[in-house]
Amino acid sequence: MAMYIALVNFTDQGVRNLKDTTKRADAAKEMAKKFGVTFKELYWTLGSYDEVIVFDAPDDASMASFLASVGSLGNIRTQTLRAFSQAEMKGILAKLG
Repeated sequence: MAMYIALVNFTDQGVRNLKDTTKRADAAKEMAKKFGVTFKELYWTLGSYDEVIVFDAPDDASMASFLASVGSLGNIRTQTLRAFSQAEMKGILAKLG
């Protein structure tokens, strides 16, 4: 499984419906399962981003499909990063020669 970190900002709609944010998170966790995506950690944060979420997904296409689906609901915008564990990074570096 590949790991992803999403930096999330609420849209104006998401802010207007802020009281429902934990309910929306639960619904998004269920929606993610349909794409083979798993929430590993979810944090509401202070600063430039409203949430930071760590996901596992089978591949980039599954992650992109899930994010497009949840984004189309209009409550959040995301910036998503592909993350590598130390073991994965060692494998990447080993290929440098």
